[in-house]
Amino acid sequence: MAAQVWRAWDGRRLEWDGAAAHAAAEIDLCIDGVVFERTRRDAPYAQFDFAPSGCAELEFSLRAGTELLGAPWRVLHGTPAAPGVDQWQGPVHAMQPLPPAPAAPRDSGAARTAIVVPIYNSPQLVQRCIAAVLRWTRAPARLILIDDASPDAGIGALLARYDGAEHILVRRNERNLGYTRSSNLGIELAAADDVVLLNSDTEVGPCWLQALRAVAGADAGIGTVTAVSDNAGAFSVPELEQYCPIPERWTLPQAQRALLQHAGGCVPELPTGNGFCMFVKRRMFERVGVLDAAAFPSGYGEENDLCQRAERAGFRHAIAGNVLVRHARSASFGEARRLELGAQGMAVLRARYPDYEAKVGATLFGFTRRVLDYRVRRIYADRDHRYAALPPRPRVLLTRGAQVFAAALRGSFDCRSLHDGDLHVDALRDQLQRRAIEFVHLHGDAEALAAPLRAAARGAGVALVDSTHDALLGEPASALLPAARVAAQCLTLYRDAWRASAAFAPLCDGEFG
Repeated sequence: MAAQVWRAWDGRRLEWDGAAAHAAAEIDLCIDGVVFERTRRDAPYAQFDFAPSGCAELEFSLRAGTELLGAPWRVLHGTPAAPGVDQWQGPVHAMQPLPPAPAAPRDSGAARTAIVVPIYNSPQLVQRCIAAVLRWTRAPARLILIDDASPDAGIGALLARYDGAEHILVRRNERNLGYTRSSNLGIELAAADDVVLLNSDTEVGPCWLQALRAVAGADAGIGTVTAVSDNAGAFSVPELEQYCPIPERWTLPQAQRALLQHAGGCVPELPTGNGFCMFVKRRMFERVGVLDAAAFPSGYGEENDLCQRAERAGFRHAIAGNVLVRHARSASFGEARRLELGAQGMAVLRARYPDYEAKVGATLFGFTRRVLDYRVRRIYADRDHRYAALPPRPRVLLTRGAQVFAAALRGSFDCRSLHDGDLHVDALRDQLQRRAIEFVHLHGDAEALAAPLRAAARGAGVALVDSTHDALLGEPASALLPAARVAAQCLTLYRDAWRASAAFAPLCDGEFG
């Protein structure tokens, strides 16, 4: 049966006989038992650019609903196979990290990022948004809160808590300016900083800003970087244009860590970003101007227009597949008004950029975006049983001297060792970012290693713990302590280091777990 379904595999391109597979209109192409793409039965799959699982071993299968169509086919990426003939045996391998993208000239951008949050009513959602930013932001940043004359008195009371706080600017509009003009005011107040436009009904998680900056800084041609979400239309994962709740067993920080650790390297590009959480380089604003408030006074199309102008100026727009941001959506306008504004904005975009929708379709359903959605499906399903015993935890890099604490830390942290190789600060910083490290733990290490690691941790926004001279953890005292006491002392040091590394350290609240 398999030979009748599978037609060819040349190492990168898969073909099957849709008519022989099933009479159903749609078929799920699965890789390692996880849906990769839903396709028409008469549309054989096109070229693979790399293995979505990060492994050379691929198990293809076709399903119509829950029905398996023929036998799965096990092939090797890069190696042709006779139809239906398996090239490997044994259990399916766990998904592996994607290979890093080819090196591009690093674009460091501005030294600091301004997080611009336009606000109108919904104080409970606004409070959640601000609390998450204060808790999880590590890169050099400041927070600009723009109250667009909210009639809800709860907003004024809430923002009064932050007025005058270090690295936070609160601005209250005397009259309602609308979303787009309020955003432009925040962009102006940001001065020379790069900007993140962040909706007030969002909630960010661990390493969110470092990861956005890392994608933006990897390529000078990138103008914007947008996060993915549970509820952001074309930026929802793993299903486009759907509400995609995170697994019930996980908190948002845990789900964000799962994507940080296993969706890094998923950087699809689109002709646009999305202002629910969009990093914008200052240089792009300087080249093409700010948002068009005259054409899009209430939003819904303003970022698409900005990105299209930027594209004409040579900028590209990326999605950071490892940054998950929760989005309530329609909190200020309501669903009916949101749909009306969306239709109005799209009419303007169609008139200005007749090819816009075709470009979106060509990239939105492209291979790199399908890889991202596939990996998120696999992560959420825990297909590889990484989180059967413990949920996603913060990753700590233990240097050679700190390895003695690995057993005590394992319940709270995902412990990693330093890869041998280049000890240059830039190489170490790249390693920390690529491996989604949140803490570096030094303990009695030679200064030749400790000095560049300290600098790399600062550059990557990673909390640094140095227990070399800690009275309890030093030798021989730590050898006499029970493991629970060692873990408790380490957690105290980690908590202090985490709060000290926060961009908004005096207001950083909550735990890192």
